[in-house]
Amino acid sequence: MNAAPADQIRLLDLQAIDSKLDQLAHRRRSLPEHAEIDKATADHAALKSLVVAAEAQQGDTARELTKAEQDVDQVRTRAARNQQRMDSGSVTSAKDLENLQHENASLAKRQGDLEDVVLEVMERLESAQTRVIELSGRLEHSEVVLKEATERRDAAFAGIDEEAAKVARDRETVAAVIPADLLKLYTRLREQQGGVGAARLYQRRCEGCRVEFAVSDLNAIKAEPADAVVRCDNCGRILVRTADAGI
Repeated sequence: MNAAPADQIRLLDLQAIDSKLDQLAHRRRSLPEHAEIDKATADHAALKSLVVAAEAQQGDTARELTKAEQDVDQVRTRAARNQQRMDSGSVTSAKDLENLQHENASLAKRQGDLEDVVLEVMERLESAQTRVIELSGRLEHSEVVLKEATERRDAAFAGIDEEAAKVARDRETVAAVIPADLLKLYTRLREQQGGVGAARLYQRRCEGCRVEFAVSDLNAIKAEPADAVVRCDNCGRILVRTADAGI
């Protein structure tokens, strides 16, 4: 392939622009906010699950307390009814009266046991409520952390994208004056060679792979016509000859 020396040199300008675009894309992918957002998202999801579990525990304990209080009320109501019967004088049988007194004694013990259960459940409910409040506060904080990290990332995205758009416009200007066949070769090599399709021959060295050429190889390159598109024997990239090529 042949191309005017000026067009080959423009490849170096294009390569510099493409390298800049690659750097901007890498910076966009490597923003520290990505890791912050990932961690904040994971923390938020974990805390949300904990809040749901804590709220479920609180609800179960609240229902348990309601049931325990109902049990106490039932015993208390039964004992009050028995006491009312005894006080009213409607129970005339000594045996029936004795049975009611015995039952009320049992009910009093039962009521005491149930009230102890109520107190224990109330303590657990208070602990569950405290847990929900504490976890909910942490969940709200995690939402703030996630929101702030996302805003910082989006702001960084905007700055990088604005710069990339400007560089992309510069690329269009440079690429527009490079012959199509030369641009096609450069593009293919850039894809194959890790983003570098054209490199300068500088002081007898390929700046793409950093290999220094032997004298015989330099003489062969020197013998090529000025418009010949020379390739590096080592890396295959387009080798652009300039005044400081060392040949």
